[in-house]
Amino acid sequence: MCGRRVSLLPVLVLVLCFAEARLLAQQDDPQPAEDQTQQAGPARNSASKPDKESVESRETEESSSKDTRIDLSPPANDAKGHPNSGAAVYDAGQPNDVQEFHPWDPHKAAKDVEVGDFYFKRKNYRAALDRYKEALVYKPNDAIATFRLAACEEKSGQPADAITHYEAYLKILPHGPDAEQAQKSLEHLKVGAEKQTTSK
Repeated sequence: MCGRRVSLLPVLVLVLCFAEARLLAQQDDPQPAEDQTQQAGPARNSASKPDKESVESRETEESSSKDTRIDLSPPANDAKGHPNSGAAVYDAGQPNDVQEFHPWDPHKAAKDVEVGDFYFKRKNYRAALDRYKEALVYKPNDAIATFRLAACEEKSGQPADAITHYEAYLKILPHGPDAEQAQKSLEHLKVGAEKQTTSK
């Protein structure tokens, strides 16, 4: 007798599981199976063209994601507490100098310095100036391009620009390899500028 009870137990558990699954399925779908087969025909026809009732019922139903929507409306006292917030949002949408895009290409900058040196050795200072300036567009505050640009401006007779770029080089690399030469050239250019102002 005990042996039979043990062997029937797995079968009994299996039957109970199937019965529970069937019960759950009936709770999820309250319509009897006969009603489903009768509605299957019209449902196929209405799939291509939804009827007015089904569209209205879908519109009145609440979304399941309604509870997860983010509230983007401003707080109650927002206008009073932050009176200039509208102007700040407007300014953020407008283009300005801060958002301006500058290309960054150190390889192109190095190539421009190399080509600028080629022109500088051949005393074509105008072409060298253009190349050094272009190098600074692709790599702003590049010490080598800044120093070479200052030297080129000094050679081409633009002392004010040369002073500006020598000073910029010394800010970038105060103890750099060309710092001593930049300091000497800067002193020489400033003495020349003082002589011109006293002679006038």
